[in-house]
Amino acid sequence: MTTKAPSLITSSISTALRNSPHDGYDACKTTDDDAIDLEIDEVSSCSSEQDDDSKNKNISQQILSLATPALVSLAIDPLMTIADTAFVGRYSAPNDPYPLAGLGSAAALLVFSFYVFNFLATATAPLVAKARASKDEAGAKLVGGQALTLALALGSALCLTLLIFREPLLHVMGTEVTGVEADHYGEQFLIVRSLAAPAVLVCSASNGILRGYLDTKTPTIILLGSNVINLLLDVVLVAQLKMGPQGAGIATTVAEWIAALCFLGVLAGKLPSADGNKLGSGRTPSETGDIVPVFELPKWMDIRPLVVASSAVFLRSIVLQVAMSSAAAMAARSSAESDIIASGASSSVAAHQIALQLWLLCSFLCDALATASQALVAEGIGREDAESVRTVSQTVFSWGLALGLFLSATLWVGTESNFLIDFFTADEGTRIELTKLLTIVILAQPLNSFVFAADGVLQGAEEFVYQAKSMALSVLTAFAVFAALEYTPVFGESDGDTLVHVWLGLIGLQSMRALTSFVKLIDKKGPINLLGLEKQIS
Repeated sequence: MTTKAPSLITSSISTALRNSPHDGYDACKTTDDDAIDLEIDEVSSCSSEQDDDSKNKNISQQILSLATPALVSLAIDPLMTIADTAFVGRYSAPNDPYPLAGLGSAAALLVFSFYVFNFLATATAPLVAKARASKDEAGAKLVGGQALTLALALGSALCLTLLIFREPLLHVMGTEVTGVEADHYGEQFLIVRSLAAPAVLVCSASNGILRGYLDTKTPTIILLGSNVINLLLDVVLVAQLKMGPQGAGIATTVAEWIAALCFLGVLAGKLPSADGNKLGSGRTPSETGDIVPVFELPKWMDIRPLVVASSAVFLRSIVLQVAMSSAAAMAARSSAESDIIASGASSSVAAHQIALQLWLLCSFLCDALATASQALVAEGIGREDAESVRTVSQTVFSWGLALGLFLSATLWVGTESNFLIDFFTADEGTRIELTKLLTIVILAQPLNSFVFAADGVLQGAEEFVYQAKSMALSVLTAFAVFAALEYTPVFGESDGDTLVHVWLGLIGLQSMRALTSFVKLIDKKGPINLLGLEKQIS
């Protein structure tokens, strides 16, 4: 059709010109004109369909080009914790859940402590990009230096806080009921990992700076290298020297500090970026490679919009991490409150730690789509192109559904073959608890993929405040679901399976996030209008 249509139009036009009289009505002329109209309509329709297909394909390519490096970067950090979890679980003494239980409680506390500072990347990237867009390279460097200074200051304060208050914090996470052994292992892990707090926040700020320079390859390479170092050190310290959670903590801390120093080296121009040049390649040497910590605060008016947005993101992160940390604490108390010995509680925490790390890894993979959609939706809204915004959103959700189903299928195969369970633990009690949780994790992946895709779309539309309110409502829903399952006779007060109730509460959280996101997405007066409904004119 595509190759023949132009020749058909040419033939019809030639015939019409040859047969057309100079005056009066001619039936043949009318017929040929009709033929021309029909053929032009047919070609136009075909061309329109091809344009739509090409546009959708182009959007998919843009999404993948943005999501792929983001996926690698986002997956690398949880892979470190998964490596620690796997090595500690596999190389602990047989039927000894205490090392993994202690690591689980401490890791949940550290995830909460580190994740709430993710605004360092969220706020820094657009500030740097804005300065560069206005040809203000000095301003971009200044913002980068301020971000690094803030990261070092907050990281140092966090390190001291975790070290000073480690015992009460671990008890809040449930180690007081998982036994003295688990508490000991948790404290060992927490002390070492606390020392990495400045490095973790420097990596986050550096990531934001490099995003502002449109460089996603350098963070990927640095973080991938740090993962390899972590893995090698786990082999030596945990598998060979039998140092348990303390060895895992040393491995991760060393790897994270190496990553932080590499980031600082690239930003200072001492090390090349991924393309082999200094930061901001293509510019003169005097304009690049000297982003170092400074002690000058930005003007309030320059950062006010981002502070407001980051505050909403910070609040949302706090609320989410409170829910996740509460889940870990309840998992620790689940068996203890059922009058089972402390080893039962430790098995619950160990199973929860493994399931949670798999959940977080899948979540970060889905979050790569959110990163891509955030940029593309923001661009479309900036151009006031409602159709582009809607098309991008619909395409992201299509990819999200495919990814969710793929993750579910992958986890199902790993569970049915016992590969995942054998990979993480040999403790029989932990294996029993983990089997129940993996079923929930598998079924939740399509829901998770929608939630994270919706997060990216709504963040691109700058609906930060709405998302913070939505998260608060979702966490209340999670607690309500847990309370209903745990304490009301109708839902099985006597079954005593608190760990499963904790995870069903998390499903309640994700379900409410999905519902509230969907309401905003289809709002015909909103920025997305996913279904393309016409706005009513009052």
